[in-house]
Amino acid sequence: MKILMMFTFLFSQLVYAKIITEKIEYKDGAIALEGSIVYDSLQIKNNQKKPGVIVVHDWMGIGDYVTMRAEQLAKLGYVAFIADIYGQNIKPKDTKEASALASKYKSADRKEMRSRAAAAFNTFKTHKFVNPNKITAMGYCFGGTVALEMARLGLPLAGAISFHGGLSAINTNDAKNIKTKLLILHGALDPYVKPEEVVTFQKELNEAQVNYEFVSYSGAVHAFTEKHVGTDISTGAAYNELADQRSFIAMQNFLSEVSR
Repeated sequence: MKILMMFTFLFSQLVYAKIITEKIEYKDGAIALEGSIVYDSLQIKNNQKKPGVIVVHDWMGIGDYVTMRAEQLAKLGYVAFIADIYGQNIKPKDTKEASALASKYKSADRKEMRSRAAAAFNTFKTHKFVNPNKITAMGYCFGGTVALEMARLGLPLAGAISFHGGLSAINTNDAKNIKTKLLILHGALDPYVKPEEVVTFQKELNEAQVNYEFVSYSGAVHAFTEKHVGTDISTGAAYNELADQRSFIAMQNFLSEVSR
């Protein structure tokens, strides 16, 4: 009996996840966009609707990193949507191109960023496996900035999570539009997000009485969850294993709370 139970347990672990990825073409006005729906088919029974998570790419666009994060979410039982901000088939060749593209969407009035983020939300909420009332937005670096802008836009999100994202707002009064809980996971030594930006951001949220949690990881700089950037903190962007692990746990706890 014990042998049978152990075999059953091991077999269940082997077949626990059957990750399905569906390419989704959608539009923001006339602009063609392409994202992906990612879910574990073994965790969806009778076409039940599950909590959803929109995952926004970093400044390098949609690639292996954001795909890996979406698959992690699928294994946790969420339906993930890799959102496209740059446009179909647009992917920077190097960091110089990435910087130019990210700056385009982060500067000015962020109208294009917000419009494409809203298009992702409106597309995702209609998916047959997604509970439209339980959608969280999250992102990494540039994507973290986008997730916060989605909250400032007043989209009916269950929550919004920023991993080492920019915190500045074009209009600090936009915090009054935030109707959801926020989780901000920040590198304490991030040279790209100055201390005064953190102070202004927290003041903005406090005055608008936003429900938020701000976690600052000591010793961590920008991009602390991204192994591919290396570990040299003198560059300003470096992987930090402990901050990555802790922030992942914080994300899981937050998602469990807002997805109830």
